[in-house]
Amino acid sequence: MITKEVNDWIKKVEQGRYSYQTAMEEFERISRYLTIEEVKQVLSKIKSAL
Repeated sequence: MITKEVNDWIKKVEQGRYSYQTAMEEFERISRYLTIEEVKQVLSKIKSAL
């Protein structure tokens, strides 16, 4: 299950509050705690935003 913190981060990425580099660094940190399916969901959401 994607946590509130991850959802908040996704919203910030979609709003343009992160540069591409910063967003990817944060994704790398967050992805350690997600399942493969959750990683795919998050990636699809942030790819459209970036």
